[in-house]
Amino acid sequence: MTCVLIDDDSKNLKILRSMLTSFCPNVRILGEATNAQSGIELINAVHPELVFLDIEMPYGNGFELLDKLMPVNFEIIFITAFDEYSLRAFRYSAIDYLLKPVDIDDLKAAINKAAEKQHLKNSSIQLSNLLSNLTQDKSQHMKVAITTNEGLTFVKLGDIIRFQANKNYTTLFLVNDNRIIGCKNIKEYEDLLPDDIFFRIHHSHIINLNFVKYYSKGRGGNVIMEDGTSIEVAVRRKEHFLSHFRP
Repeated sequence: MTCVLIDDDSKNLKILRSMLTSFCPNVRILGEATNAQSGIELINAVHPELVFLDIEMPYGNGFELLDKLMPVNFEIIFITAFDEYSLRAFRYSAIDYLLKPVDIDDLKAAINKAAEKQHLKNSSIQLSNLLSNLTQDKSQHMKVAITTNEGLTFVKLGDIIRFQANKNYTTLFLVNDNRIIGCKNIKEYEDLLPDDIFFRIHHSHIINLNFVKYYSKGRGGNVIMEDGTSIEVAVRRKEHFLSHFRP
């Protein structure tokens, strides 16, 4: 893949250039830029397949750069020191990022994923979702990218009632009786989702706590969801589940 590097720190540029040259022979560097404006000019001049983009830069940050180039036809790997809330927005949008200082294995993995995604042409949609997520002040209003056999579907977290495991796939049950089959196992969704909204109540089920209608007592008990579904609560998860509803 051809790429460009955009970072206002010459030391960071040197390190990234050295790592790519030494450990990533499938990547060819076409140029470097040290601010948003020169980055725009470089991208328009050489038309890279991949852009490594620092976020905080003088004369316009990385998001402002992308806003001026939308829609984009290249893959992006952000280089960032953002906080956990902002990183969640990246993960929801299925966009890769590297934390400073950059780890070699993470760099290789991000490049491989970028190469795999090239033919999907989803970059502009993912970026639009990311920029929207970054402006949201509550997780439930964010949208998460769900990978299906057809591509990516973006779903508002607040519209997801529950997840149900189906071997290596997961079925998402949404408001208005809609369903989506995601191409990830349920553990991957558990790791992604905010635990103040979603809870893995059973090895096969993750529920949105905002859609719990009723809980019936028992060894583990059962919950009735707003869509009428009854789900068993695993005994070992019972106390943790009930703690979400105690004052």
